[in-house]
Amino acid sequence: MRGVVFDGTRTEVVDDLEIRDPAPGEVLVAVAAAGLCHSDLSVIDGTIPFPVPVVLGHEGAGIVEAVGAGVTHVKPGDHVALSTLASCGACAQCDRGRPTMCRKAIGMPGRPFSRGGRQLFQFASNSAFAERTLVRAVQAVKIPDSLPLTSAALIGCGVLTGVGAVLNRAKVGHGETVLVIGTGGIGLNVIQGARIAGALTIVAVDANPAKETVARQFGATHFLTSADGVRDILPAGVDHAFECVGRTELIRQAVDLLDRHGQAILLGVPAATAEASFLVSSMYLDKSILGCRYGSSRPQRDIALYADLYREGRLLLDELVTETYPVEDFAKAADDAHHGRVARGVLVF
Repeated sequence: MRGVVFDGTRTEVVDDLEIRDPAPGEVLVAVAAAGLCHSDLSVIDGTIPFPVPVVLGHEGAGIVEAVGAGVTHVKPGDHVALSTLASCGACAQCDRGRPTMCRKAIGMPGRPFSRGGRQLFQFASNSAFAERTLVRAVQAVKIPDSLPLTSAALIGCGVLTGVGAVLNRAKVGHGETVLVIGTGGIGLNVIQGARIAGALTIVAVDANPAKETVARQFGATHFLTSADGVRDILPAGVDHAFECVGRTELIRQAVDLLDRHGQAILLGVPAATAEASFLVSSMYLDKSILGCRYGSSRPQRDIALYADLYREGRLLLDELVTETYPVEDFAKAADDAHHGRVARGVLVF
């Protein structure tokens, strides 16, 4: 079968991948579509260290092909969106409703794939850039058949992370103010999450002026090409500032632009050794800096919620898909994503 493999030096689309049968508690999914997220590119450029060779991809949707013993919530033929959280469901964090903090979900990756007799690692417990993938049962979330799979694919990372950061982590309130630095796939979902939450003012910042139209479509009330103009709109600062790029100087800007009791939420992923600075004295007015993993999401609950919001016309998914690519065109899709030409490019099988 076809898939995108990174061997530590080069990335190629291969056609000779093999995958084992599902074990108890696992689901075999025929992947129909997979979004190309910057986290995939970060594995390739080394920003995210990961063992190789690895089958890439972590934002996908498809149709259940087979299930292992004990799996009852999905069956062959069901449409599913895939999450990256292979949480155990039994530890203290899972019991508290915090599956993103499950240590077993962040452990050593499995190797369900093989090629030429050699095992390959699975990225983010998902590897959606393959015609078939194996996930734990908890990662396969049933969705309505009416939801286009090219759109549903984006729920599993970009939507869970962006919208979830607003609703679950920051808990943005009705009438509050929001700053979003970076309007790529994550940033656009933060914007629409803020709109859904009822934020009064949503300021989007992106160096690329061509992104203004789509940012406003998703809910931005203002658009700037530099954060320098934020206080012209909100002189006292903002209630919530989301950094969605992963640059330390932008993290500093997010912190500096907070109002009293404001919070900066870090969603962008800089290098693992990157350090950011801020004025300690600026934090004493009840300000906060919040990390956020995967939108602090509970995928079985949140994906179903987002599917309902999509059907109600409140959550935009189709509009996120800028372009679709056959998997053989991965190099072009990666180049478009790297240069910010797309909100989200989607690989299709």
